[in-house]
Amino acid sequence: MKIGISSYSYNPLMSDGSMSLMDAITHAAETGYEQIEFIDLNPLEGTDVLDFAKAMCAHAKEKGIEISAYTIGAEFMFPKVGTSADEVTRVKGCLDIAATLGAKMLRHDATWGFKGKKGSYIEAVDAIAPYIRNVAEYGQSLGIKTMCENHGWFMQDSYRMEYLVQKVNHPNFGLLIDVGNFLCADESPITAVARLTPYASHVHAKDFLVKSGAEPSPGDGWFGSRGGHHLRGTIVGHGVVPVAQCIKILLDNGYTGDVSMEFEGLENPLFASRAGYKLLKSIV
Repeated sequence: MKIGISSYSYNPLMSDGSMSLMDAITHAAETGYEQIEFIDLNPLEGTDVLDFAKAMCAHAKEKGIEISAYTIGAEFMFPKVGTSADEVTRVKGCLDIAATLGAKMLRHDATWGFKGKKGSYIEAVDAIAPYIRNVAEYGQSLGIKTMCENHGWFMQDSYRMEYLVQKVNHPNFGLLIDVGNFLCADESPITAVARLTPYASHVHAKDFLVKSGAEPSPGDGWFGSRGGHHLRGTIVGHGVVPVAQCIKILLDNGYTGDVSMEFEGLENPLFASRAGYKLLKSIV
């Protein structure tokens, strides 16, 4: 099991301009991470995204770190632009970017729900599964595994994700299991990981602080779970997510993939990335 990091962990520094994606690669490699994955690519104006991806790939090779995955947003039920078929074409283009990066996986979203309209997750999955299968088939032709992650509120619970992967029913499609995100749907990470381990293509180690919804919100930096509890991202190992137990469940049940640390807390991202690496290293 190789230990990686999501570029999202450096998001506060990249948002204020003090760190670039190239800097993130360098810092991750110097910290000890063997892999890094990216959330979208936003090249400088006038720079072709594939040229930018080539430069990223070359820099990662220079620093001795793999680019494991490319993670993008998607919406196959109510796409922002065009039809569901148009969204398939767009995501296939993102697979081309992943191939240029040298990534072996692409994570895309499934749907963010009915947006005020009535409908069940079963209806949603039944409608979008053929489009996701189409993407998986193209990914297979490139040697890139496609997957969806348990996030976004609507497709977050383990039983919903299990239904999705079974309905898509393609050998090149699996799940990115984020061990912390289940708390956003008020689900036990242990129960959820145990259910989804057979479908795991990749894993995110994430941690949260949690306060009861019976108490007032602590305020800035906190958000609500589906059931009204208060959550805040924190350094892996500092919160309530049983990260070590979740990884043990995966390994004991035959998981042979890797794990990436993802930090979305208020602490310093550089400190958080180093602390998260040390913890995951000790667990693995």
